Parts: sequence; structure tokens; C-alpha cells
Amino acid sequence: MEKLKMHSPDLSQDNIAKIRDLFPGCVTEARDETTGELRLAVDFDQLKQELSDHIVEGPQERYRLDWPGKREALVTANKACLKTLCPARDESIDFDNANNLLIEGDNLEVLKVLQESFLGRVKLIYIDPPYNTGRDFIYDDDYSKETGEYLDASGQRDAEGSRLVANTEANGRFHSDWLSMLYPRLRLAKNLLADDGVVFISIDDNEVDNLRKLGNEVFGESNFIATIVWQKVYAPKNSAKWFSEDHDFILVFAKNREAWFPNALPRTEEMEARYKNPDNDTRGHGKPKI
Repeated sequence: MEKLKMHSPDLSQDNIAKIRDLFPGCVTEARDETTGELRLAVDFDQLKQELSDHIVEGPQERYRLDWPGKREALVTANKACLKTLCPARDESIDFDNANNLLIEGDNLEVLKVLQESFLGRVKLIYIDPPYNTGRDFIYDDDYSKETGEYLDASGQRDAEGSRLVANTEANGRFHSDWLSMLYPRLRLAKNLLADDGVVFISIDDNEVDNLRKLGNEVFGESNFIATIVWQKVYAPKNSAKWFSEDHDFILVFAKNREAWFPNALPRTEEMEARYKNPDNDTRGHGKPKI
């Protein structure tokens, strides 16, 4: 027998969702003044403009990326870390002479610990953050929780494991939460980069737009290098509802675009065999064989 829901629906959020269907640009995210939780909210100034045939007076317009919790995220980046690194000699190989380090810990705390020793010395950083899809980790300040733990802690699931809150795909997975998680980590990562350093960040369709804007703010729009399309699968998914997505993205930002450049790999004999040079051009083989 289907269990009855023991709570009333959130009519306010349902109504806002209906407005979002009609005017997507008028619905944003805001922090509830009572509970402190993120909720959908209506940008009434924008809604007035949508419903008017003339310019409506409102707050000054400016181009920027903003979200609830951005200032707190900046404080998180600047807050001192009281942790330190402890060597694990028993788990290491030739600890005293090794040139490599494998550090295990919360990535935000580790980035802070490395600030003094590696400030401005790192050539390359690769980041593979949560994709904010609902299947990965949910971050809350400096701690991470599995999806099930989060549902329990946030009151979205009862003692028997049944979900209580509608729209669970969005609850706790707002863009604002994701941006607040990544913002301090990118700022700290930038501090570690050498002047000719570069960062590669993997992402999918869910947050690629926000990541590009966030990277532009942290590294500067002029230091954006490229969006690399990475083909991750080679066979179509029969379970796909719309399109069978076969790729993710890798966004590349340099500390200083003028100082960084990629190092090209030499072409192998197999690669050379694909080309011909019928004109004996001194620049080498350049035309594919037909």
C-alpha cells in the first residue's frame, strides 16, 4: 500500500516553480532568513520588467557572477587552517629520497596547508570536482556527505527511508551550494600556480557554464585558454532519454596566458605514416594520404 505523506506541500515553492516555467529568468536562489537554507525565490524586479512594455526602475545593473553564500565562501578561502601534514613512513617507499608526494585529506584543508611551501611553484593542477548531478557528493562547508546521509540530516527522509520533500533532485544541489564549494578551492589553487602554471578542470553539462564564469572571475577572463571536449564513451547508451551523451569537458585556465604554452609531443612513426609529401616541402609531411 502506498504510504501517505505526513506533511503539507510547500505551496510557495510550487507556485515559484510555475512562474519559472513561464519566466525562467525571473526565478533565482536565495537564502531563507529563518532557516538559513537555500530556496527558490522570485526576482520581482525582473518579473515586473518581463510584464512591462517599458523600462521599469530597479537596482543598478552590472555584469558579475553572484550567488547566496559567495561572501561566506571567500571567508572560507581566507580562514586559517590549523591542520598539518603527518608523514606516513610505514606506507611510503624510500620516503627520504622520493621526489613525489601523495597527500590524503580534505582538499580544502590540504590546499591551505600547501600554501606556504608551494606558493607560486606549481606548474600544473588538475581538478575533478563533483559534477552536481545528484549522484555524487554533497558538500556542506568543509565536510562531505553521501546523498543518503544528506537526506537524513536535512529532514528529507523519514526513519523508514521514505523521502518527505518533493523536488529532491534540486534540494541541497543548488548551483549556489556548488559554487560556494568550488570558489575557495579555485582561489587557493591559483595561489599555488607558478607564473607559467595552468589548471585543468573536468566538468559536464550541469555546471560547465557556471564553471566558465567562476574561472573567469578567479583567473581573469583573459587567462582562459580553451574548453576541451573529452570523449568519454564510444558506444551509444540505449537508456538515454534524449541524447546519448558521449563527452565531458575540461576547462583550461592559465595563471598568466602570456607565460604559459603547451608542450607539443613529437609525432611517432605511426603518425608520420598517415601523411605524404609529394612536393618535397621542407616543412615535412603535411598532407594526409588518400
